[in-house]
Amino acid sequence: SRVTSLGQLEMTWRSRRHCHPLLVRVLHKSRLRYYGKPEKKVDMPYQAYFEVADGSGMMSMVLWNSLCPEWYNSMKVGTVLLLEQYAIKTSYPFKTQPTPGDSQMKRFATIEISLNVRDPPTKISIIPEEIVKPEWGLPEVKYRFITRSELDDLPNNYPCDVIGLVTFVGRAERARKRERGEDFWLYRWAHAIDGTSDQPFILELFATSQPDVFEHIHPMTYLVCTQMRVVRDLTENPSSTIYLTTSNESQIFITGWHKGQPYTKDTKVKNFIQWTKTQNEADQMKKTVIGGYYPFPRPPNNFLKY
Repeated sequence: SRVTSLGQLEMTWRSRRHCHPLLVRVLHKSRLRYYGKPEKKVDMPYQAYFEVADGSGMMSMVLWNSLCPEWYNSMKVGTVLLLEQYAIKTSYPFKTQPTPGDSQMKRFATIEISLNVRDPPTKISIIPEEIVKPEWGLPEVKYRFITRSELDDLPNNYPCDVIGLVTFVGRAERARKRERGEDFWLYRWAHAIDGTSDQPFILELFATSQPDVFEHIHPMTYLVCTQMRVVRDLTENPSSTIYLTTSNESQIFITGWHKGQPYTKDTKVKNFIQWTKTQNEADQMKKTVIGGYYPFPRPPNNFLKY
């Protein structure tokens, strides 16, 4: 009876000294960000964004500092949280915005929930899914799965989720975050097929905060990538260079990690599983490749164009 809603919170947060508890479901999860600098004395300079929702809409939630190593891995997409003694702050205007699977969902963008170890010390409780009641009105996690046959018709930067059987995975490569900077992005290329096209999904997979998954992507594994973005070269032949790249909120799952994930109920995921049952494993194994240098997008045929 003491629980408030995100909608009520947005309307009344300035006039409240103490905020009532919140009951929300995690819909999106960003990668973990390290913001440490030599001159700043912060013990654990970590931060992670989540998008959480209840029956009234969706709001950003920020996990700070020492709460990150304690809670980040436990707060999965689909997890239900009871939050007490949290702080409310005006939203950071430059953060990335994931695309919700439910286009009708209202987004509260003016404020965000801040979870910290003090001022005030937040109390976080994870509610097991089996005791979540329908009358709480918490939204289900929805996805935007596409098939390979649909990809060629999608615009640049379109957000989507994909599932496929891995046929190629490249070695891990590095790219500088900034020119002459010392920080690098780690990424690898992968191909995945879903039986709807002769062409594979070409996936540029940046290392998210899931090293145990990123390092174990192998041919013949079932790969799910959420919150991907379509990238197409609009200058020359758009269909020849279309691929998907990860975003700040992307999650990657491989065989062994799928059990209990919300996407297992999705129709396109079920269709893919049915297709894999019709395939001969030995035949697919012959077509798989691992490692090596993968130049993509491919350079032009002659040097003058290059």
